[in-house]
Amino acid sequence: MEILPILRTLRRNKVGAALIALQIAVTLAIISNCLSIILQRVQWMHRPSGIDEANIFALYNTWAEDPPDLKARIEADLAALRALPGVIDAEAMNNTPLALAGAEWHWPLAKHADHEFTAWSAIYTVDDHGLATYGLNLIAGRWFTASEVGEIRNNEVKFPPSVVITKSIAKALFPEGNALGQTLYFQHTGSTRVVGIVEKMQRPSDGPSSGNPWAEYSVLIPFQLVNNGLMYVVRTSPGQQAAVMRATPATLMELSRERIIQSLLSFAEIRHQAHRSNRATIIMLGTLSALLLAITAFGVVGLTMYWVGQRRRHIGMRRALGARRVDILRYYQTENLLIATTGCVMGVVLGLSGNTWLAAKLEIQRMSLSYACIGALIVLALCQLAVLWPALRAASVPPAIATRGL
Repeated sequence: MEILPILRTLRRNKVGAALIALQIAVTLAIISNCLSIILQRVQWMHRPSGIDEANIFALYNTWAEDPPDLKARIEADLAALRALPGVIDAEAMNNTPLALAGAEWHWPLAKHADHEFTAWSAIYTVDDHGLATYGLNLIAGRWFTASEVGEIRNNEVKFPPSVVITKSIAKALFPEGNALGQTLYFQHTGSTRVVGIVEKMQRPSDGPSSGNPWAEYSVLIPFQLVNNGLMYVVRTSPGQQAAVMRATPATLMELSRERIIQSLLSFAEIRHQAHRSNRATIIMLGTLSALLLAITAFGVVGLTMYWVGQRRRHIGMRRALGARRVDILRYYQTENLLIATTGCVMGVVLGLSGNTWLAAKLEIQRMSLSYACIGALIVLALCQLAVLWPALRAASVPPAIATRGL
């Protein structure tokens, strides 16, 4: 198949060819960015939290009135939960990974660093049961002892003498790799020492901003939270979660019925709720991409059908001169391939340029060139499929049409 005759024909139909190429370029620019965002969201949704997700559940507990013996009630609840068959450990927390909100803190490296913060982490209050409750992987140092665990109440500011941090924030604060035993500063108020490092523990919030570099920056402080309204986190033996979840409300109610138990959720349900916005984004962008691809395909079909109608006599003459059906089919496939390739080249450039602007304005991750190339292959394949039906119609034009004066 010679390309020059096709190019000469396209010059005579340059407006239609240019419009289809532009439509393909815009479609590719949009769907490549959509593809990039969708795959990023999928990665965020499946990022490991660092805890024993399969065997953990949580519930939110409040008392009807503020009891004077609040600390004793919390300790009694925890003792009852830990005594349930199938329970590995339990404790009262301010939050869990992937929950909707949580405490945060900025950490400077030097005591006189003013406002030059180096990391922004989540804060988890834990006691000496925290390591077993969450099933965290302690990779350096030690966990808190019972004597280190203090007491903290809601809206109270206290600074512990020791903390355990995640590996990611350890690397951010101490890139030389010597975080264990180092000092962290609470702005100008006080300091604490790193006594342990865990492999991973996600921040409480893991919504649309999950791609930020702080997603796994967490600091665990040795405090027992004493508050009328807190979260009980329970870790069970494998296969025992459902049974323990059924038994937990009744067990707590036996201790005191002057309480409200809310949000009894497995961690799988917590993860599902945390990623509602990500799922909605994926569905919305996937629908938008499908609609754009459909519109582009119909545009290719419509333009090719129009050209076939204009060229019926020319096609009949070619058939009368010996052109085979496959030659006519190949002609329209090649013609469409030239237009689609031109549109895809423009679309790759437009998509990367648009992504650079979006990354600067919306603080999203930069799109890899591979996403634009994958999008280009999808658009090219779709355009070639779209032109197949009108090309077959053209190939079916009989040679006798050339003698009818059409």
